[in-house]
Amino acid sequence: MSPSTPSSLVQAPIGLFDSGVGGLSIWLALRQSLPKENLLYLADSQCAPYGDRSPEWIVERTLRMAQILVDQGCKALVIACNTATLVAAPTLRAKLSIPIIAIEPAIKPAAALSRSRSVALMATSRTLDSSGLQNLIQRYANDIEIIRIPCPGLADRVETLQLSGPEIEAELRERLAPALQSQADTLVLGCTHYPFLRPTIEAISGSRFHILEPSFAVAAQVYRRLEQAHCLNSQTQAGSSAFISSAPIEQARAVVQVLTGLAEPTMLAFPTQPLKTR
Repeated sequence: MSPSTPSSLVQAPIGLFDSGVGGLSIWLALRQSLPKENLLYLADSQCAPYGDRSPEWIVERTLRMAQILVDQGCKALVIACNTATLVAAPTLRAKLSIPIIAIEPAIKPAAALSRSRSVALMATSRTLDSSGLQNLIQRYANDIEIIRIPCPGLADRVETLQLSGPEIEAELRERLAPALQSQADTLVLGCTHYPFLRPTIEAISGSRFHILEPSFAVAAQVYRRLEQAHCLNSQTQAGSSAFISSAPIEQARAVVQVLTGLAEPTMLAFPTQPLKTR
């Protein structure tokens, strides 16, 4: 901590938000990588997933979710949603003054890793259609075959804890068929919900793919940004965690318990008052 950094700012939480509970995969990485930091997670589960919404709706809703976390005093903001990053991150960075760390599909590391020069990408329809994804491919994977695998409804499975079993296995087999029939040797999980399905994906694909998702890369970037801003929390005790959801609170608590492993997660009420505009 810099002598000029107020202790209240250092101890302020890092805010994370996603269209639902998928971003808890990022929360898990942050909890492991930055154990002293206080975390505040916001799940917009009532409106999940964002991937089938219009760009205009995504930008407006993303701004609302970010403002909730800013109003809670967060010192940094993690966009734990690929769709929100690719569609709305530039708008958030233009309007908010706190550090913003955004997730994006792991196209760059996949291009570096692939030996067959063929990469499969599982993502929502909006992510696959976004100009942001196309820019990533042009910058880092212009010579790579990208096999786009749209997965409508798959995030909803995670929201309702359908993580294994014959039904979800059959759906994933169907989704993965184009990749399994191709030369792809690398699979990018382009939605933060999908890491919770990784055991089932691996059961189907065996050791066929290098599976990439950027949770720990995001955590490392959060560390770098807070270190640059002299805002790393140096408290001796473990950091706290709290959760907000736009879904009914008891329903949200049950899902958070399963995906985080916390026996008694601290749940805060979703704001009902009109949000401040800035």
